Amino acid sequence: TENVFTLNFHYLAAAPSPSSVTEGSHADPGGLEASLLQLLHDHHHASLTLRQHTDKAKNDAIKIAARVSNLLVEAVNGGVQESFINEKRIEVEIRALASTITRFMKQTDQWLVATHSLNTAVKEIGDFENWMKAMEYDCKSITAAIHNIHQE
Repeated sequence: TENVFTLNFHYLAAAPSPSSVTEGSHADPGGLEASLLQLLHDHHHASLTLRQHTDKAKNDAIKIAARVSNLLVEAVNGGVQESFINEKRIEVEIRALASTITRFMKQTDQWLVATHSLNTAVKEIGDFENWMKAMEYDCKSITAAIHNIHQE
């Protein structure tokens, strides 16, 4: 549109006015042609000013939108980053707990084996004690029988 107005402006400035063609004189400086040229010039100036204000407002809006976008991304990323750090800490704690559980399971198995061995030894001691009592009874019986035989 700017080029169309510029071309029309140049055309109007170069073309002879109807009054100059019929009368053979130059255009009146305060006439219709001057008014049109002034209107065209004012319109062009207003368009440029409006375009400058629009471009400035557009650039300001883009800068503000970019800033808001960056702030939103930082806010979201901050929470995501904190969650990611917490997740890594939890994973480290889970590995440590799994290692501790494995170690305690091995110790528990060792204690079970040791207590089973101790129970077996205690049973064997009890069996040995019963065997000894039986042997003592048998020995006393044999001694009493020998003593009875010897006295007769």
